[in-house]
Amino acid sequence: MVTVYALNFAVILCAFFLIARNYIDLKRHDEGTQAMKERAALIRSGSETFLRQQDKVIVLVVFLMAVLLSLIQEAKAGPCFLLAWILIRLAVEIGMRAGTYGNVRTANAARVTKAISRTLRIATLGGSISGFSVPAFGGFGFLAIFAICWHYGPARVSESFLTHTPNNIMAARLMAYSLGLSMVAIFNRVAGGTFTKMNDIANDIVSKSDYGLDEDDPRNICSIGDLIGDCVNDLAGNLSDLGESYVATLMSCTVIAIQNYAHDPTMLQPVCIFPLVLMGSGLFSSLVSIMYIILKNRKRYKVTRMTAEEFFQKYPNKEDRPPFQKVDDMLVDVNEEYSLALDDPGKELNNATLASAFITIGLGLIGAKIVFGGTTVADGFVLGWISPWLASVFGIGISVCVGLLTELYTDTEHKYVKDIVRMSVEGHPFVILKGMAIGNHSVFWPSVLIMGQIIGTFILCKGFYGIGIAGVGMLSFVGTTVSIDAFGPIADNAGGIAEGCGLSEEDRAITDRLDAEGNTTAAVGKGNAISAAAASTTTTMMAFLGALPMYDLNDPFAFVKMIACAIGGMAVVSEFVSILNDNTTNGAWELSELAVKELEKPGIKEGEVLPNYNEAIKIATDISLGYMLKPALLAALSPIVIGFLFGPIGVLGLLLGGTVTAIKEAFFNGNAGGAWDNAKKSIEMGRLPGHGKGSAAHLATITGDTTGDVAKDVVAVCCDICIKIMATISTAMAVTFYMYHIF
Repeated sequence: MVTVYALNFAVILCAFFLIARNYIDLKRHDEGTQAMKERAALIRSGSETFLRQQDKVIVLVVFLMAVLLSLIQEAKAGPCFLLAWILIRLAVEIGMRAGTYGNVRTANAARVTKAISRTLRIATLGGSISGFSVPAFGGFGFLAIFAICWHYGPARVSESFLTHTPNNIMAARLMAYSLGLSMVAIFNRVAGGTFTKMNDIANDIVSKSDYGLDEDDPRNICSIGDLIGDCVNDLAGNLSDLGESYVATLMSCTVIAIQNYAHDPTMLQPVCIFPLVLMGSGLFSSLVSIMYIILKNRKRYKVTRMTAEEFFQKYPNKEDRPPFQKVDDMLVDVNEEYSLALDDPGKELNNATLASAFITIGLGLIGAKIVFGGTTVADGFVLGWISPWLASVFGIGISVCVGLLTELYTDTEHKYVKDIVRMSVEGHPFVILKGMAIGNHSVFWPSVLIMGQIIGTFILCKGFYGIGIAGVGMLSFVGTTVSIDAFGPIADNAGGIAEGCGLSEEDRAITDRLDAEGNTTAAVGKGNAISAAAASTTTTMMAFLGALPMYDLNDPFAFVKMIACAIGGMAVVSEFVSILNDNTTNGAWELSELAVKELEKPGIKEGEVLPNYNEAIKIATDISLGYMLKPALLAALSPIVIGFLFGPIGVLGLLLGGTVTAIKEAFFNGNAGGAWDNAKKSIEMGRLPGHGKGSAAHLATITGDTTGDVAKDVVAVCCDICIKIMATISTAMAVTFYMYHIF
């Protein structure tokens, strides 16, 4: 056990070192022109202001929750909850700062190098800081709590101060830690999603539909808010979302192991160690695969021999001359800079994901043999020591497959997006209808894969433990997943800065190419987040069932309660979605009105005066934070109300109905929104001859894109956290619901 701790802490320390190294490397690059620096400073300032204002709202809720957990669960549960908030807040701060420094440097890399490879490197460099922060900060807290609790005994039980219910100390503290991440994630996703999409929608409608301006035209007051929103939602929100899923699967798998094997310490140790082995293996593979991209696409040098005359003609300015060495009086060897040729940046990112998966699988196989080989616990598995490894491969394989499926439905190069583009010539209804069809179709295969994973892994390990290990496997290389996903908003911001600051068409072509890839990586990231949420929630539900002293569905009334509450779970998620939709629509309408008023002021439409960006940022921040509490409280309170009314069987029904509904809503909205977004991008990139920017077909895809903005960046991503927070709260209070309920 000590060896596993040491190896994991060593890999985490490497991750912290690379976060610092990449951050310093990123800051060394130039931001570009004065206009680029000013625009980047506005984005950075607005993003930081948003987080500070959000903290003022969250901090009271966090401390109240910490006190309640210490009273209802276990005395140290509250501090574990606070630790989670502190660590994820640090990760969010570092990751978002990297994004706001990386966006302008990515745009400037396109301007200076004219090379996709070097521009890709800067965007990946910024994304890696977010990606490595998730397992580094989240894993550090989890491992620290795990080690301390294991030292004092994983089977120790304490009694709740208020309810006098027995709680396993280790399970209670790990659940509190996971719940702390869930609370931060839901606030970040709801507030950040609302902020970014109401700015994005208002920006698109006012600029493109009403005034015929470019998407990131600085005359529109919402253009800056749109770019800020990419940082607070797609960086901060996604980082906290997948960070919560990562910890939740580790927590749930550990809790299941404690529930099933606490009676025998010799059996308990290997089943608790193996998730830590996968955790360390996945983080190591992420560091290797992402750093490979960063180092491979760095600035390169080659020695070119030329005549002295050619050299001085090519480099007339002494300060611009590269290092050179005289061969003789006529010839010189010049150490010239060049960039690696790169035709398909998407392939580079996909290869990193596949490399992470295969490295994790290989290390996991070695770890499974060492941990389970020859143990008594392995005798209970269908295929012995190899069963837990195969369960992890299930999870890893499904993570990769869901990512590839999401790319199929949302990438500009594939038939689904091309179908929307082709139909856009015939008007707005065809764009919407085709996107809805794609969204519904995209639910089928990922759901079948998740269904197969649940059944297959249960059979392999003859119990819930297999389902837990599959979830850990799926999230094991989250460092790669988040790094590639964070690439998206950085590239999107870079495109916005390039357009708003008047960079050349050649520069814009590079940033647009990466922006389109970023839309796909963001869509793939959302697909991974959804499948991760499904795995996390399913694993947590297994832990919920294992926490109950007993449950009997043979009782007709128990079955009725479960069915009725399953319908209630569907209703809760539907209401959650409705609130998000309504809030974002109302906010977008208010900002549209503000943008129109600002454009009508003297000198702004003519470009002589810049609008008051700070006013728009403040209004958008106030609106989004005002809308934050209601959906968060709906998700958090629904299992508590159902639990005290109908007991754990009612909560089980709530989780079943809510999970199924949320998975469907998330896949549908995420993939439909991604397809609509890239259909618009395709036309803007000139892929529909005769129908460019400003054409009827372009306006039709703008309608699809604005509809998809709410779908993919608000509804889809928030559904993930809704079901995760419901499942975690339910598991934490399972015994309390068992002992205290009305019906």
